[in-house]
Amino acid sequence: MSAFNVDITPELKVKLYTMMVKTRLTEERIIALYRQGRIVGGVYTGRGVEATTVGSGLALEAQDWLFPIHRDLGAHLAKGQSVLNILLQYLGRGNGLSRGKDSGIHCSDTRLNIVGNVSHLGHMIPVAVGTAIGKRMQGEKVVALNFIGEGGSNIGDFHEGLNFAAVQKAPFVLIIENNHYAYSTPTHKGFSAKYLSDRAIGYGIPGHHVDGTDVLQVYKVVKEAVERARAGEGPSLIECLSFRMVGHSAHDDAFYVDKQRMKEYEKKDPILRLEHHLHREGTLSEPLIATIKAELEEEIEQATQAALDSPLPEAHWAAEGLFAE
Repeated sequence: MSAFNVDITPELKVKLYTMMVKTRLTEERIIALYRQGRIVGGVYTGRGVEATTVGSGLALEAQDWLFPIHRDLGAHLAKGQSVLNILLQYLGRGNGLSRGKDSGIHCSDTRLNIVGNVSHLGHMIPVAVGTAIGKRMQGEKVVALNFIGEGGSNIGDFHEGLNFAAVQKAPFVLIIENNHYAYSTPTHKGFSAKYLSDRAIGYGIPGHHVDGTDVLQVYKVVKEAVERARAGEGPSLIECLSFRMVGHSAHDDAFYVDKQRMKEYEKKDPILRLEHHLHREGTLSEPLIATIKAELEEEIEQATQAALDSPLPEAHWAAEGLFAE
């Protein structure tokens, strides 16, 4: 892709594994709370796409800006967000990121340079590009990374934002999460191109497709694109080919998904795939895996109790933060 060297140390491999497991376990807890009736509204999980979200999120530096979509919990956590803040948000608590105004990860945290727009579709691409250019104008070596689904890549803002980024050589990376279904619409009914990353040719920027179930491959390609952007070489378009191993949301049983394809991708579960790889090379052992999972389960349990014990928002807060002074 470029001359930028990416070193994936054993410590980084364990961190990538740990963060993917943390994402999976947190989402499983969120689903449990939803089924208990404690969470109101939609729950959109990323089971099967953890390699894409975690691998991309950990490729960023602290000063970089992240623009995630609604199933990118792994990127939130990789950027430094706490499980407690995520659960406070889902439970609509008054000390949550949106102070109870929204649920799910329709939220921002500018302390961590995370901007979650509503709705989480292609409309946020021009905003992300504008942030990248604005920070460059302020003299900062900052990269903005934005996710979009394969369905969202068909709207006008995708093309306008990416074209503007290309013309301005913005320090911007756009990740297409190709999960093969835009809600219930299979990809072959949404576009005829073999790879959506081929669209980069029309804008004169690099386009790459990568196995979105291989976190090591995702991290390497995204990290190179991030450093390329930081060096002033302009934006990149990266398509991560993965699979949503659940329905569009918690209330969707995915009856429309081809069952054989589902079974094929279950065998490519990104967490088990990395676990087996690290086992073979000696980086992970069964005792270490057990320790990692036990520590994460304890962290999530403590965060759950703290979130459930937190107060609901006060009524007068509903009118706050709506208008500039």
